Order: sequence, then C-alpha cells, then structure tokens
Amino acid sequence: MPGIDACLHEIMALPGARGAAIVDWTSGLALGTAGESPNGDHETTATETAELARAAAEYPAFAPAAERIRPEAGNAKGPPVEDLIVTTRTGYHVLRFVETTFDSSVFLHLWLDRDTGNLALARLRLQQLAERLVLA
Repeated sequence: MPGIDACLHEIMALPGARGAAIVDWTSGLALGTAGESPNGDHETTATETAELARAAAEYPAFAPAAERIRPEAGNAKGPPVEDLIVTTRTGYHVLRFVETTFDSSVFLHLWLDRDTGNLALARLRLQQLAERLVLA
C-alpha cells in the first residue's frame, strides 16, 4: 500500500503525465506534489482544483437520484462523484476522489498531456491507486 510519495511516483510513471498532486479539497492544501504545475505554482493549482472538487462533491446535482431521495441507499463514506475530467486544448486534468476511514476529503490530481497521454489508462490507474493509498 503506497504512501503519498510512492503514489505520486506511480502517477508520474503514467504515459503523458505532466504533474500530479494529492489535495485536501476542504482546505485546498496540497499534501504532496510531483512534476510540473499547469500555472507554475503547485499550491495555487491545489487551491483551484479543490474548488472544482468541492463543488462536485457537495452539489446535489451530482448525486445519483437514489441518494437524493434516500441517502441511505448510496455509499455514505465518500462523495457521490468518483472522478472528474476537465479537457483542455493541450491536456486533461483528472481528479480522483479517495475514500478514507476518516472524513473523505482527499483527491488525486493528474495533469495529463493530451497528445502523449492515455486517458483511459490514467483513470484506471488512479482508481487503483486511490483504493490502495495510505494516508498517515
């Protein structure tokens, strides 16, 4: 089970990976970063992506209908969203929520080059890493 540094190392090994971070979406703080940042500053990127993650996690429009009608029908451990993909002209930003035993407010952020990256592979690997990540 990888910790933060090992997880970031595995993310950066993905084809086309330009940068990665593990972010707390309630505070906007980066718990760890690797590679480049889209705007040159990992902390600013963490804050900006946290706003997007927070909106997706908290807005009822993203919760499945069964969870809106009967909250007990859904998975109460984490947000209703598994991941987010933002597509730009040159890349993809993939945000993958991490379920934890405590307050699940962490996500993985991968900045992936559009020409050399493989979005499907990246999503699968982020899912696997999120399931194995150990936060201490």
